[in-house]
Amino acid sequence: SLLMNKSDFIIENLGPANLQSPLKDHTFVRDDATVAFDTSAETLAKYASNKEEIPAFEMAGPREKIFHDPAWSRAAILTAGGLCPGLNEVVKFLTLSLRKNYGVPIVYGIRYGYRGLNPACGLSPILLTEDMVDAIHEDGGTILGSSRGAEDTNIIVDTLVRMNINMLFCVGGDGTARGAHDIAMEVKRRKLAISVISIPKTIDNDINFIDRSFGFATAVLSAGNFISCAHNEAKGAYNGVGLVKVMGRDSGFIAAYTTLANPFVNYCLIPEVKFELETGDNPLLPHLVDRLKKKNHAVIIVAEGAGQEFFKDDAVTHDASGNKLHKDIGLYLKSEIIRYCKAQGIEINLKYFDPGYSIRSVQAQGEDAVFCAVLATNAVHAAMSGKTDMMVGHWNGSFTHVPIKLATSSRKKLDLGSPLWNCIKAIVSY
Repeated sequence: SLLMNKSDFIIENLGPANLQSPLKDHTFVRDDATVAFDTSAETLAKYASNKEEIPAFEMAGPREKIFHDPAWSRAAILTAGGLCPGLNEVVKFLTLSLRKNYGVPIVYGIRYGYRGLNPACGLSPILLTEDMVDAIHEDGGTILGSSRGAEDTNIIVDTLVRMNINMLFCVGGDGTARGAHDIAMEVKRRKLAISVISIPKTIDNDINFIDRSFGFATAVLSAGNFISCAHNEAKGAYNGVGLVKVMGRDSGFIAAYTTLANPFVNYCLIPEVKFELETGDNPLLPHLVDRLKKKNHAVIIVAEGAGQEFFKDDAVTHDASGNKLHKDIGLYLKSEIIRYCKAQGIEINLKYFDPGYSIRSVQAQGEDAVFCAVLATNAVHAAMSGKTDMMVGHWNGSFTHVPIKLATSSRKKLDLGSPLWNCIKAIVSY
């Protein structure tokens, strides 16, 4: 972390904020309020002894002075990428905060992600009102629709100018955030006063410099139901194996958290840890057979990005957002387990679960829904104060402002030396 520089955390501003905020009975956040990136007392002491400035995020929250005049403002909201629990909650609280708290008269919902900002696609925007969003939090998915893939940045900015939009909220993962950064750069090149704010959405929880993203907790809760079913199926048959594949292209957070939240799991396979099937120091399949001989059942959870080394000779493909499409490790493991057990003369009863779309299309639950509300509200505060090219995040118990370029500079991975992974190693067989 000593490699981090204070300049990496600087947030772009459209200009001086000279207007008095219309918010009443709010505790305003000072412009110089920050949240330290490092929490280690030893690391902070090194910064002090070297007389270096401590890298820190801007603290999120309402400012006493704002940049945009609410009465003359128009905002637009879009959701892009895959579905995720909490999308409608975020749309709802963006709308309510803009219209009720700040009095912004017009809030548009852009349909089907960035596609809705390309007139050639013929997707007219939706006018979002308090009544329209009143009950949308009860449904999963997004009332705005979503899509993958990029649109021409110049065309998008032309559309924003034609619609007189001065605040754009882009709700999505790292691909959506990179698109928002490109828009912010074009806006800056044209010297336009448009705030572009990214709101991090990914059930994989893999956006860097943000300790959590909305929808993740609900996804873990939903995945846990499938672990219970897999355990019941495994226990209900002689040499039963319940195999559950969950999302996690490059990071194993869902698999890891689900393992701890519903600790029937005996094998937790994640992208961060390579494994071998039949040979090597600790091959999976012989280990599984040994367990079946002793316990007569097993539960395996595997993240979709695990074991991709088994497909190294296959052609590489990508989705419309540029993400590498992984080969199906779940079905591959299923066939390999059955094949190996048959070769060993071992009876096996394997049940395969792939709940991927089921856990991402439900409504946000409990504290996750609260997190969506506060995240969205802080995004509005940031936009109104003239912040741009930034993502609203969360770090060390506080909501923060993160430059999009920093957040998308690398993918967050599960730390194999963390207490989380140590807990998992204490309960799993492999």
